[in-house]
Amino acid sequence: MHDHDLETTIEFRPRFGADGLIPAIVTDAASGEVVMFAWMNEEALRLTLSTRVAHYWSRSRQALWKKGETSGNTQSIVELRIDCDQDALWLRVETAGDGVNCHTGARSCFYRLVTDADGETRLAFIPDEGGPEPV
Repeated sequence: MHDHDLETTIEFRPRFGADGLIPAIVTDAASGEVVMFAWMNEEALRLTLSTRVAHYWSRSRQALWKKGETSGNTQSIVELRIDCDQDALWLRVETAGDGVNCHTGARSCFYRLVTDADGETRLAFIPDEGGPEPV
């Protein structure tokens, strides 16, 4: 299948990388806020599609995981999209439990802002994002 064919087909043909993974951008269905970035392998994607609950592949643990399985903060799929060349996914989710999406206890994994002050690049915690205590 040529690139143009991937861009115009209605056939679902996710393109996993050489490592067997495809990136997944995760946003809150109500607010549109980006809450996570994760990876999926074929099994995680298959389980996500069949259960309508987000499953991912942990590169650090080399294991499949169902988001929220132990915390109760499962992610129900509202909508799943794939990009034009079918090598990236976008999941719009509703998060159960406390609405926490990050393993740190924050609502979003993106609770820090990259700043550049006086030529020094640093991180600044965003107030009320629920991230861990700064050190």
